[in-house]
Amino acid sequence: MSSTAVTMVVTEPQGPVHPVPVETASPASGWVRVTVEASGVCNADIGTAKAAGPRTHFPVTPGHEVAGVVAEIGDDVRGWTVGERVAAGWFGGSCGHCAFCRAGDVVHCPEHKVPGLSYPGGWAQSLTVPADALTRVPDGLGLIDAAPFGCAGVTAFNAVRKAGIRAGGRVAVFGIGGLGHLAVQFASRLGYETIAIARGTDREAVSRELGAHHYIDSSARAPGAALKELGGTDLIVYTASSTAPADELLTGLNVHGRLTLVGVDAGALTVPAAQLVMNGHTLTGHLTGSPRETEEAMAFAVTHDIRPVIERLPLTQADEAVHRLRSGHTRFRIVLDPNATI
Repeated sequence: MSSTAVTMVVTEPQGPVHPVPVETASPASGWVRVTVEASGVCNADIGTAKAAGPRTHFPVTPGHEVAGVVAEIGDDVRGWTVGERVAAGWFGGSCGHCAFCRAGDVVHCPEHKVPGLSYPGGWAQSLTVPADALTRVPDGLGLIDAAPFGCAGVTAFNAVRKAGIRAGGRVAVFGIGGLGHLAVQFASRLGYETIAIARGTDREAVSRELGAHHYIDSSARAPGAALKELGGTDLIVYTASSTAPADELLTGLNVHGRLTLVGVDAGALTVPAAQLVMNGHTLTGHLTGSPRETEEAMAFAVTHDIRPVIERLPLTQADEAVHRLRSGHTRFRIVLDPNATI
């Protein structure tokens, strides 16, 4: 049965995000329609909302951090029932038959889909996604808190737990924002001595509340040198959007240390080859996680009381959320609430 849902759209390059009523349709075979209860606002959404690419098809509906309830199920979908609490993230579906999919690495499927880019995203009251993009939300985690786990949460979780750091090792998180504040929580709850690094001192108190054992003000001293004074670190999770400070940060890595980039720009890193070879350093990038890994991140969060720090805005204020994120006038994570009113 069709109905009308408020959907936030961009209808021209660099245009505003504004609400329009859209008639919902029953999902196609293999797809599921979700009633959206929460939709996160991510830095990647800024680019989607610009709608300036040469292959952009209008209207554009951004949003790839979504949580809600299954409303309708298409043909040939197994394992899901109407009324289940679910989430969807940056991973929005894959081909299921390529070498990466067959190896379980669905994130790097060459045909992978992204909500907001491959099909209309979650800044709406209703979202239709491939069934393989869905994640079950565990009891004990509210849907507002669950939404960021589809991108920021699973990204931070995997960046820490997949690094192979020794038990009791040291983990530094560079950039205490939407990703970084979650990485600090995961690192500390996983048992690592955790160091938060950010510009200024305004995030020191909250970093320590989230679990950081040390705090480095990168505007007061070179962070790599400061890490070295602390005895070095085994892992640096780099969440800042600018790669400019990364070169100096490498000086704070221990032998066999790893720097994992999860925040990137158009910049480049310049690393002396001898430094990598002599110290056995690893420099790597990390994208996101699969639906199963997102479920694991959420389950771990429930068990260890990890939650994103959220500022909630009504869905219809999506354009305001984009402007605030672009200008840096937000603390950690913005979540759009379709049920909230201005």
